[in-house]
Amino acid sequence: MAFYECVFIARQDLSPNQVEDLLSHYKDVITKHDGAISKTEYWGLKKMAYPIKKNSRGHYTLMNIEATADAVNEMERQMRLSEDVLRYLTINVEELEESPSIMMKQAKSQSRRTAHHEYFTPKVQLAENQEAGA
Repeated sequence: MAFYECVFIARQDLSPNQVEDLLSHYKDVITKHDGAISKTEYWGLKKMAYPIKKNSRGHYTLMNIEATADAVNEMERQMRLSEDVLRYLTINVEELEESPSIMMKQAKSQSRRTAHHEYFTPKVQLAENQEAGA
């Protein structure tokens, strides 16, 4: 069996639960063809560089797949037929990465920076307000 990485973009008006349902459907397709999905990552709702089918944002999801070419072809066929999937890209890789992808690492560092900023921002504003009142 070969190794694949697949990223698909779902419509912006879907809820994260509906995206999970799509993901579980594609997992079922792969497992019915004796394949396995070792890792999935939901990257969230992100702004796209240009609108696709009148959608400017999309839910991005990554799957690491170990399956035959027939299983991946069937999954891609169903993605093409689904109105909820805007785009998909499947590539053949030599080995699957078990560590978090670069997108997940960026999201974690971004959330740390945001949390750090939100933690310190009110104190700075409070100090400025006290100086203005004195």
